[in-house]
Amino acid sequence: MEPEISNQSLFFLIIFVIVPLVLSYYYQLGVSKSVIWSTFRGTIQLFIIGYILTFLFDLPASYGIPFMLMVMIVIATLHARQKGKELPYVGYVIFAGLLFVEIGVLSLWLVFDMINFQPSEVIPMSGMVIGNSMTAMGLALERMKNEFRANNGRLLASLSLGAEPRQASHLIVQKTLHSSLIPNVDRLKTIGLVQLPGMMTGLILGGVSPVMAIKYQLVISLSIFSSVSLSAMFITLAMYRYFFNRNKQLLESAEDIKSSRS
Repeated sequence: MEPEISNQSLFFLIIFVIVPLVLSYYYQLGVSKSVIWSTFRGTIQLFIIGYILTFLFDLPASYGIPFMLMVMIVIATLHARQKGKELPYVGYVIFAGLLFVEIGVLSLWLVFDMINFQPSEVIPMSGMVIGNSMTAMGLALERMKNEFRANNGRLLASLSLGAEPRQASHLIVQKTLHSSLIPNVDRLKTIGLVQLPGMMTGLILGGVSPVMAIKYQLVISLSIFSSVSLSAMFITLAMYRYFFNRNKQLLESAEDIKSSRS
């Protein structure tokens, strides 16, 4: 029998919101409105997507899957590009990277018969891959911008000594990629020990045997690890060059970056 949560039980989830809300008010953190809005928005979004998925699951896989994947990739692109909106072509680069990663991961799943080409399997698992890849790209862009600001003097010195932009920014690219990979490595180290991952927990609650749940969790965990790594590398290696103009000079502000490509 499938587990069922009543609407009355869901109402009491408000307790989990009240606690951080009270703490925010007590310590004057200034995020009370954000907590309320985010909770309300997230709840509405989840219910809407629930009805949409119910509709998509009834469609032929050849229609429902490409449509939903494209919607998720477009929304993820619009969200991630906010971290580097001053950089030229960043939206196109993010879209291309997410599309490449999703096609690659989905192809491996299907070729090696890890999942079936059904909306109920492809869409939830792809959503986890796309969502984590989106986050990785946004964090990589943010970290890279901070590194370029913090290392402005060293970069100028390297360029003045004849270094190419690729050589001058090598350490920045290395630090950005390192910071993007380490959290995922740590997550893999503690998986199953510190926490039972979401997919595994959901399958067990749904009545699937723990061993089978572990197999599915391994598929998604390693897929996410690979996709996050590739996404961070892709966006970093594609975008670092736009911190320099056509004359190989360092651009020191967002306005400089925008004007250099106009």
